Amino acid sequence: MAHGKETPRQKMIGMMYLVLTAMLALNVSAEVLDAFGAVDEGLRKTTKNYTAKNQVLYSDFHQQYVQNETKVKPWKDKADEVKRRSDELFEYIQDLKKEIITDNGQGDIEDGVITAEGEIINENIKGKDGSDAPSRVLIGPNMDGKAFELKDKIKEYREYLVSLVDEDDLAVINSLETNLETKQPPPSDDGTPKKWEVKHFAHMPLAAVMPLLTKMQVDIRNSESEIVQYLYNQISAGSIAFNKLEATVIPNTSYVLQGNEYLADVFIAAVDTTAPPIVLIGKYDSTLTEEGTYKYKMVGSNYDSLEVINGRGKFSSMGSGLGKQTWGGLIKLMGPDGNYITRTFKREYEVARPNLVVSPTKMNVFYVGVENPVSISIAGVPGNKISPSITNGSIRKQRDGEYIVLPKRPGNSLISVRAEIDGVKKNMGTAQFRVRGLPDPVVKVANKKGGKIQKNVLAAQTGVFAVMENFEFDLEFKIIQFTVSTTDRGGYTIDAGTKGNVFTKAQKDLIKNLRRSQRLNIEDIKAIGPDGSVRNLAPIVFEII
Repeated sequence: MAHGKETPRQKMIGMMYLVLTAMLALNVSAEVLDAFGAVDEGLRKTTKNYTAKNQVLYSDFHQQYVQNETKVKPWKDKADEVKRRSDELFEYIQDLKKEIITDNGQGDIEDGVITAEGEIINENIKGKDGSDAPSRVLIGPNMDGKAFELKDKIKEYREYLVSLVDEDDLAVINSLETNLETKQPPPSDDGTPKKWEVKHFAHMPLAAVMPLLTKMQVDIRNSESEIVQYLYNQISAGSIAFNKLEATVIPNTSYVLQGNEYLADVFIAAVDTTAPPIVLIGKYDSTLTEEGTYKYKMVGSNYDSLEVINGRGKFSSMGSGLGKQTWGGLIKLMGPDGNYITRTFKREYEVARPNLVVSPTKMNVFYVGVENPVSISIAGVPGNKISPSITNGSIRKQRDGEYIVLPKRPGNSLISVRAEIDGVKKNMGTAQFRVRGLPDPVVKVANKKGGKIQKNVLAAQTGVFAVMENFEFDLEFKIIQFTVSTTDRGGYTIDAGTKGNVFTKAQKDLIKNLRRSQRLNIEDIKAIGPDGSVRNLAPIVFEII
């Protein structure tokens, strides 16, 4: 046996393996084989101990469930599923043992090896030194034995248990992964891969296989115990630390419109929703006790007790009087010792008149023929509860708070707004705006409104354009006709007209024949706007330089 450099541990393991092989070959292994049986008996006792411990945990779960079904049920359901899976895998391994014994020729109850309850009596097993039966059942003639299925079942079981544990609980996770480890062993010195199944069961005598399978059953019950204890601890993991309790008030708003309702939740932070608090609203008094703590009680009989839903007291008050409103009281929760823990709270909110805001997005007037964007909002009212209407035009919603106004004609336009508050629609006010027609655009050629221009620059242009200068909207007026004219040397006027905005050939020829200092008029210009109206635009004059 030629090997590379080995560690002292590897050398010791190799020597032990050689000694065991030699003992088996010399047929002096009876005591060793009996020792395996003694180990198996000890492991089975450990299994029974874990089983008994688990039964206590399941019993505790049941008692907690009876006392508080709502709180315990999610964790108990998980624990019940752990028990089902654990029992299933445990019995699967037990069935493997029976199958190996049967394959070894002792499957009948009369043989005294397998009892009516399914237990295996080690001292009655014959042929303990044989490895044929374990190999046939677990490894198989074509590496298709049940050890491969066993490995998959252990892996699936392990992954399920780990999925129940919070990722931060590394100690529990590491324990589960160690107990139920199914990793492939390191390869041989020559690099040959090894399998988990072969490492555990190949060429192993029956006497050694039995305690090995029992040890896996111990690991299952051990892991079951650990995960069930973990789940049981989660029942109280979120319990309130009563020495850190603080009264908590969460209002829907601290700014209320007159006529609207003020809402607030009052609760103890991290409260157990299955043990609701008592919330009292009104004036209270305090008394200093001998222990140096304060004892609180409500004053008189003019106080209210809130309805508590999901551990939160539901407070509401109609916002009638304007200005700052103050409210408060006591919140009481039963502690573990049966005594109430009391905390005080006090809050303020503001009641104001409705404040309607309607503002055009781009200017302070509306224009006929274009889409005028408008923002509409009411403090304290959601956008989907606002309904505007308009005179002299139409208004449509784009999204919450944003609208488009389309006026019909110049003059004035009035926007009225209603809002749904507590299921009732109320008038919230109006806003008036001026409505104007669109201003005329400016005629341009070569981006110039007339004046001096080089003939080659003018000749390179394609046509005449109408441009809205210094206007908030991106609008387009379209030239539908224009005329180009000039005066020849004899003083006669030469002109050429067209429909549209593009220079014709005749107009381009007229431009080509222009001389220095000669003037070119662009006139009789008509344009149509986005509102459909036709505008007569002012002419422009160019002088050739």
